[in-house]
Amino acid sequence: MRPIHPTLAARRRGSARRRVSPVLAAASLATVLALTATACGPDEDGAAAQASDSADPSSGGGTSSDGKIVIPDELKDKLKERGFDLDKWRNGEWKNWDRDKWLREAKDFVNPIIAGLWDPDRMRDAEKPPEKPVDNEQNWDDAGVSDPTPAPVEAQSVKTPYSDSAAESGKLFFDGPEGSMVCSATVVTDPAHPGKSNMVWTAGHCVHAGKKGGWYRNLAFVPSYNNEGLSMAELEKAPQDQVAPHGVWWADWGQTSQQWISQGASTGGQGAPYDFAVIHVTPEKGGNGKSLEETVGSALPVEFNAPATPKIDSMTATGYPAAAPFDGQKLYQCQDKPGRLSVTADDPSMYRVGCTMTGGSSGGGWVANGQDGKPALVSNTSIGPVTAGWLAGPRLGDVAKGVYAGVSKKFAGQ
Repeated sequence: MRPIHPTLAARRRGSARRRVSPVLAAASLATVLALTATACGPDEDGAAAQASDSADPSSGGGTSSDGKIVIPDELKDKLKERGFDLDKWRNGEWKNWDRDKWLREAKDFVNPIIAGLWDPDRMRDAEKPPEKPVDNEQNWDDAGVSDPTPAPVEAQSVKTPYSDSAAESGKLFFDGPEGSMVCSATVVTDPAHPGKSNMVWTAGHCVHAGKKGGWYRNLAFVPSYNNEGLSMAELEKAPQDQVAPHGVWWADWGQTSQQWISQGASTGGQGAPYDFAVIHVTPEKGGNGKSLEETVGSALPVEFNAPATPKIDSMTATGYPAAAPFDGQKLYQCQDKPGRLSVTADDPSMYRVGCTMTGGSSGGGWVANGQDGKPALVSNTSIGPVTAGWLAGPRLGDVAKGVYAGVSKKFAGQ
């Protein structure tokens, strides 16, 4: 689907949702799950033409005395090495999704800030999921270790303002070949910067298309998106500080598992046991010197090698579901005792909970009490069935720990 012109996006959004959502169904919004696809978002030519670009902290970028974002030479050189001209990129070249232009390797992550691209209108209209839902009747190659399908658990609205009740949660926006898309994500702690983290946890399929694609573009995180839980109609008139109360934070680095890059697919559960990612973010407008964690007031620790399901009484999944009957604008949660889902006999089993959240909730954090008895992130939404009713997330082990540690180490000296 080609991006819809700004003047047509609002008009087509409702009819597109009614036309597509019965076909797509289930739990995420970026590669493994499936959702409500609607308008792909407005034409970005105008916003892109006004672009400035991100400073990669590792190369000493920052903000100049006149308030403009400084483009570090390292980032310029990196783009040139990949065959991109920075001015052309910010003026629309990022929309070139030719196979040889879609960067896929771990070292290829590039995400220059395009100031003003994610304005309230474009954020509100971004609902397109790149993935397809899994088949609820699929014969999982579970080697006998999958537990019975859980009963559906009705998703509950998170109490507003979200900045008080779920400060770590937010919405992730990005662009792919079919338009603007969304996922959910969570602020997590950074071992290298205690109390001052700029790290965000999400699903691998929310940042990278897997074996048939590459890195998505224009990745930006909005903590406490739509903080007051406004309706779609109310959001059309809402100012920026209500839509994005803590601003827009662009990814200046991202990592996912090599298993996801090589195995991940837009249908079924391929790569799902390794469907996790960590991004490092920087504020679009330079911020006030505070980290993301300081800005939102909280960050969750990550628990690796959490106990097997019988030892966990409860997990809470949080996200912004966008497929019908949801519209992607409000935050929801499901709480349930997890069971196991084994996608293939050779891969680790996943956690699975009953939950009626649909696409858009992908990447959202799953929280349980850690070994110290305090809440910790133990998984993220990865896949769900066409008919909804349950969600599955990867069990975080050594591979996930390596991704997390890699991002922390990259920015440890800054």
